[in-house]
Amino acid sequence: MAKSNNMKDLLKQRMSAAQQVSEMEIGNRAYESLIDPLPAAASTIRELPVDKLRPFFTTDIGFHPYSPEKLRAFSQQLLEQGLLERIIVRSIPDSDEYEILAGHNRTAAWRMAGHDTIPAEVVVANDARAIIIATATNLLRRQELTIIERGKAYKAMLEAKRRQGERTDLGTSGENRQKFLTREIVADFFGVTEYEIRKAVKLAGLIPPLADILESDPRHLPLSCADMIADYDEPSQEAFVEMCRIEGYRLNKATLNHITQKCPPPTADKQAIYTAWREARTAADKKRSAPSKKITFDRRKFAPYLEQIGSEAELEEMFLEFLKGVAHKRATPSG
Repeated sequence: MAKSNNMKDLLKQRMSAAQQVSEMEIGNRAYESLIDPLPAAASTIRELPVDKLRPFFTTDIGFHPYSPEKLRAFSQQLLEQGLLERIIVRSIPDSDEYEILAGHNRTAAWRMAGHDTIPAEVVVANDARAIIIATATNLLRRQELTIIERGKAYKAMLEAKRRQGERTDLGTSGENRQKFLTREIVADFFGVTEYEIRKAVKLAGLIPPLADILESDPRHLPLSCADMIADYDEPSQEAFVEMCRIEGYRLNKATLNHITQKCPPPTADKQAIYTAWREARTAADKKRSAPSKKITFDRRKFAPYLEQIGSEAELEEMFLEFLKGVAHKRATPSG
């Protein structure tokens, strides 16, 4: 029995080591690719008091903590399996506390499981490296991240790069050129397109109430509409919040097109936006309530064929089948 327990402990240690190397390696490689090719400074392994740890505060990286239900499940998992991956922290200057760079949910679940201390890797990191460590692993590992969370993480990375200044080894000049190359490097590293990064960063500019609606109830704020609203500045965006909270109503692209034509972004008066919105709704209501157009044909042209059809219902059915066939043929690419 003792031998079996020793084997379990050994496997657990090996798994922890493999995961920890992976997490640190991701952060280091991302930092070296985006910011500075110099290797990371040495780190130390310590057992830290949980009450001395603080959530990441250097910048807003957008990641939401686990829900209470998910955190309880994670805590139960830790009780059964133990902590397989150390958290990563850096010391907070002029204090005995530490900023968590990776492992916020682990720390909360570990505390919930009844532990007062937690294994941690203490790294020496400037703000740029701290941001990269805090974002890179989550972007690669957590497939469930919302587009807002990804957008804020990408934005934090790009701003960290901008603050660090232009890398001389890239051979670039000009702010626009530098932004392009930075997005290109980030896209390559995370296996996404530059368009995805631009779109996510743009949506990260939504004010919190709109971001919450997009993440929690996208039926009331379709992605295409959110993308258009993000072209407005924050005061102008406030006009759209109430529109998205109306029960039984859903913004659509036609309405947004009308609003942007009447009230071009980035800045517009809120009352003018409301007026344009009401105009679009009135026009849509009139269109829905208008009687449907009746299709008529010259019966003389169809007379030779109508004699062979039993009823108008049969004719209608045949005509519908014909239209479906035409629509399908147009929708199917040739070749």
